[in-house]
Amino acid sequence: MRKIIDNRPANIREIVAKGCLKKGLSLEDVSLLVNCEDSGIISDIFSAAAKIKQEIYGERLVLFAPLYVSDYCVNDCAYCNFHVSNAGHKRRRLSQDEIASEAACLINMGHKRVLLEFGEDPKLNDIDYICEAIRTIYSVKDEHGNKIRRVNVNIAATTVENYRKLKEEGIGTYQLFQETYHRLTYESLHKGPKASYERQITAHNRAREAGLDDLGIGALFGLYDWKFEVMALVEHAQKMEAELGVGPHTISVPRFRPAPGIKYQPKYPVNDADFLKIIAILRIAVPYAGIILSTREEPALRSRAFQLGVSQASAASICVPGGYNNFPSPSMGEGGGEGDNVGQFYIQDTRPVGDVVKSILADGLIPSFCTACYRSGRTGEDFMNLAKPGRIHEFCRPNALLTFAEYLEDFGDGDLKSEGGELIEKYLNDINDDALRNKTTIKLKEIRNGARDLFF
Repeated sequence: MRKIIDNRPANIREIVAKGCLKKGLSLEDVSLLVNCEDSGIISDIFSAAAKIKQEIYGERLVLFAPLYVSDYCVNDCAYCNFHVSNAGHKRRRLSQDEIASEAACLINMGHKRVLLEFGEDPKLNDIDYICEAIRTIYSVKDEHGNKIRRVNVNIAATTVENYRKLKEEGIGTYQLFQETYHRLTYESLHKGPKASYERQITAHNRAREAGLDDLGIGALFGLYDWKFEVMALVEHAQKMEAELGVGPHTISVPRFRPAPGIKYQPKYPVNDADFLKIIAILRIAVPYAGIILSTREEPALRSRAFQLGVSQASAASICVPGGYNNFPSPSMGEGGGEGDNVGQFYIQDTRPVGDVVKSILADGLIPSFCTACYRSGRTGEDFMNLAKPGRIHEFCRPNALLTFAEYLEDFGDGDLKSEGGELIEKYLNDINDDALRNKTTIKLKEIRNGARDLFF
């Protein structure tokens, strides 16, 4: 007999209340939330998501930037501007000197963490080239000693041996999206090595076997029914936790965006209201995971999503190799590239880092450039043991304040320093532990006196 699911409002509200305990939800629970159309209950879902995000990660929002190193690719993915049959796209593979120059540009913007992006090309983008790029980025410093402190990596599904090489280079999170969890849709949209659904879906298992314990998952919304994708993401997270010992460190929620070389039209476009619902449900269902939002979304929607559950966001992204050396540029279009060399997709939020920071301040949040957990060994199971009960917040607030203070000293103008200083004082006083608050105060003074890279 088929089980009859109780979808009455009272039962759904019980599920929302259960979610507020920060223990996650069952797939049956998630199925009720994704199918809920009651505006009052959706409002409750949003409120619960915001509450959970605040209790686990607090008011901080971590900023990063993607760094596209090579857009050579042997795959023919229908939704990607870098697909191999796009003969009109001018491809580029950066030299190590060019990679260093891009890293210097990002450091001069204030960034401290990057996400490396490579197309899949076994000859041009082999693992040795990728590892050398990581070493190059870590080697670059500015006059203050500022550097990229955490390199996260998004490369195609690969072997345990190659993942071990990434581990040896000291990467942060290994990120790989399933794109769509619907097998028939997946297989119809991909040609080339990436067409293997099995290779893609099992990649995190191989990465974990290699010793990587900060793993990121995601789906490209618009390729298939968003309700199915949300449930699949939650199931994937639960499966990772059960089989690998760690759930996803991050979940990314990109929406399909067009580009000139893409003929594909999504059959399941996701509107803004449903997109916010996706973020809220994921925050409730997988409360410990960081939710990542890209510059695919426009500023006003990003601001709303930051309040609902997003804890990490890209800023001032350029989605084409070598693009940061041309930023800002009058000829740069919304594709995230310069001139005719359009990036992987059209970007909706083209603001420089300073403008993004000001917007985050206006929303009462702390712009954070923190990389402390990885460098303190709070990764994998250790991170989960702090995030699940909400204790990671004890580190997030002071570390966010310290990295934001660094940003103000090195990149802030007079008005921003004044506004940022007020916000720092506000949240400094909200640190309940007297000893931790005093230590944070001391470190803030040291930063104003020229110290850098202080963290807990």
